[in-house]
Amino acid sequence: MKIKNIQLKTIEARRYISRNERPKQVRIDHNSTVTQFTIEKENQALIDFQYTASYGPVGMIKLEGSLLYDSDDAKKVSKEWNETRKMPNQVAGHIHTAVMHACVPEAVTIAKDLGLPPPIPLPQVRLSGDPKKGQAGPEVA
Repeated sequence: MKIKNIQLKTIEARRYISRNERPKQVRIDHNSTVTQFTIEKENQALIDFQYTASYGPVGMIKLEGSLLYDSDDAKKVSKEWNETRKMPNQVAGHIHTAVMHACVPEAVTIAKDLGLPPPIPLPQVRLSGDPKKGQAGPEVA
């Protein structure tokens, strides 16, 4: 099973409140959705998708695109999806992971431009002031 040619088609992003308004806490919800699953060739399907990062009342980022799913079971999965809007968990996991890997970096850049928090958790640096714990922190210059 291969995922190829991930292409973005549309980008929509909005900030609902001004930059001066700072909510105390912002919850960021991610959603990846397959919107269409069509057979292109014998073992190849074209999948349209939508990725959304919702910041509640603060803003949203929505990306739409397509990718090629190349697998021996493409016809079977396409038929199942078109009938039930479901696909096998392994295939769904593979497709949604590819969508997230393509869209989240784009959403980070867009969020920066709009003054929204990045839609990924940033690493937290914890410095221990107690040398007895034996835990070395990062070097800070």
